[in-house]
Amino acid sequence: MGTDHRGTCQHAPGGQRTACLPATGTPALRKSHLPALPATWSLPQLALLLANLVPVFGVLYLDWDVSSIIVLYWAENLIIGGFTLLKMLVAGKVGALFLMLFFCIHYGGFCAIHGIFVLELTRFAGDQFTPAAAASWPGPLALLQMFVGLVHQVLAAAPEAFLWGVLALLLSHGISFLLLFIGQQEYRHATVQELMKAPYQRIVVMHIAVIAGGFLVVRLGSPLGLLFALVALKTGMDIMLHNRSHRRAGVADGAAAGNG
Repeated sequence: MGTDHRGTCQHAPGGQRTACLPATGTPALRKSHLPALPATWSLPQLALLLANLVPVFGVLYLDWDVSSIIVLYWAENLIIGGFTLLKMLVAGKVGALFLMLFFCIHYGGFCAIHGIFVLELTRFAGDQFTPAAAASWPGPLALLQMFVGLVHQVLAAAPEAFLWGVLALLLSHGISFLLLFIGQQEYRHATVQELMKAPYQRIVVMHIAVIAGGFLVVRLGSPLGLLFALVALKTGMDIMLHNRSHRRAGVADGAAAGNG
């Protein structure tokens, strides 16, 4: 038997080393196999899960149907847009103001067109829904005017309990923003351009699946099982996208620490 810097090794009679056991007490090895996880990681996930359970409560106790759920998911896009503006401001400071203005107009118009499609599908706002009100704001601001009018119609048609669902989603994204983007300093590795693109990617991935599922539920008369399946689909995709985005931030942070 003999030892070297890698641990305890066995040697043949002729002196040739045949096997080595790792040095379990070596601090460098322990650190390399036990990466530190952020203590706040579970709280944003828990908040995300609880916020996504609000539609289940609405279906069971508040007579929500698929239209309420899909419009709530559309409203979440507006919340994400608001926090995207905050992230752009934190990451780019004053230099991000022009792109923030562009994002407000472009993303606002994008959500307005998406919202018109959603309200036409669900008839959430009833017969009072007017998808194409006359635009009086100049140039591209007409898209923003369309967005403001659409939000006003949704708020006018929404029951009070619907606003609690919006509040739950607002708190969920607020917790993620404060604990991960600010608390874990994800903003250090974020660019304004990447932050501006992220909401569009989420809408495409999320709402193709959710709206396709919503069509099926509407066609079958909103059966309870399919409503729960729709909520489960959205919740699972939410958690997957959440983990993927923050995992990329963690990898960037680890690479920066290694280079330092």
